[in-house]
Amino acid sequence: MSKGTIVLAYSGGLDTSICIPLLKERYEYTRVVTVAVNVGQRDEEIETATAKGKKFADRHYTIDAREKFVRDHIFPAIKANGSYEGYPMGTSLARPLIAEEVVKIAKKEGASAVAHGCTGKGNDQLRFDVIIRSAGLDVVAPVRELNLTRDWEIRYAKEHRIPIPVKKGKPWSMDENCWSRSIEGGRLEDPAYHPPEEIYLWTVSPQKAPDKPEMLTIGFEKGVPVALNGKKLKGYDLIQKLNVLAGAHGIGRNDLIEDRILGLKARENYEHPAATVLLTAHRDLEGLVLSRQEIAFKHIVDDKWSELAYMGLVAEPLYSALNAFIDTTQERVNGLVDLELFKGSVRVLGRSSPDSLYSNDLVSFDSESLDQCHAIGVSHYYGIQARILKQRSKKKR
Repeated sequence: MSKGTIVLAYSGGLDTSICIPLLKERYEYTRVVTVAVNVGQRDEEIETATAKGKKFADRHYTIDAREKFVRDHIFPAIKANGSYEGYPMGTSLARPLIAEEVVKIAKKEGASAVAHGCTGKGNDQLRFDVIIRSAGLDVVAPVRELNLTRDWEIRYAKEHRIPIPVKKGKPWSMDENCWSRSIEGGRLEDPAYHPPEEIYLWTVSPQKAPDKPEMLTIGFEKGVPVALNGKKLKGYDLIQKLNVLAGAHGIGRNDLIEDRILGLKARENYEHPAATVLLTAHRDLEGLVLSRQEIAFKHIVDDKWSELAYMGLVAEPLYSALNAFIDTTQERVNGLVDLELFKGSVRVLGRSSPDSLYSNDLVSFDSESLDQCHAIGVSHYYGIQARILKQRSKKKR
């Protein structure tokens, strides 16, 4: 019995490409509609997904969500210093937005289900599923439900004359948006394997980076980057320029063992030049304008925000509450941060802000604005409980 129309979240890669015939052959859907969402992938990736979607699906949509991705997901991530286990998140930030855009098309097409190409071992299945199910739609995941392997998928694609971007000897699985690029699969799954240079597209090897450092200045308003070297830029354009600039200096590579949502450890390789620079600058500027108590508590909030974002739980009420707190702290995160890019590293050279809590007059050893004698009374009480305990322990001996 045929099931009518299903909408497929489509990237044009191996997993989603084989889903088109599978949804008809194995699931008996009569009509497959593909949706590619542009969140800052390379132009050729979007062009390929669009061409393949139009060729193999019954109908195809390509949605430009780049500005929305930056405004609604990347900017909040910058404000929250968003990182997971030591690296700037990228894929996890884009998945909820992609799912939301696909759901919109599903509603438009009158579909009762949305399909995706996620495996049953990764994180993306959960990030997609929670959005799709929240919209009242069914989820179909052929790769997960049919327990498919990469080798089987490659053979199936060849049998159906579907062009794919991977080869059996180099089955890299790549995901890209304007904030981050991930590379996994094949021999990269071995934690001891040394990744070849060919997997990197955004960054040069630090050894091949220029021998001369490059200085730049990032301008922030309310926690959001708004200017590069004094020139005002839209968020997407600023990020793209920084990806090129920092990538040329070998900045923004991560090779790590990551704990997935399901508890599986996975070897992951990432590129995120702009993210590395902007998060470094943002954290530093916060140190200038936020109070010690704000910074200490915000570390806790940032960690929880990052965990929820990593899991794709953007509809969780706590996520909204954390964003509300973070936005309040960002009212004073205004100013300039000067940085140096050199051989794979980014270093803060200086920072300034109209909302700075730093007082050169108060902290200077040559200033008499604060009477040093006032600190004598504080010193008498400082650490008094520990001193009492130490004295008592001596008497008991």
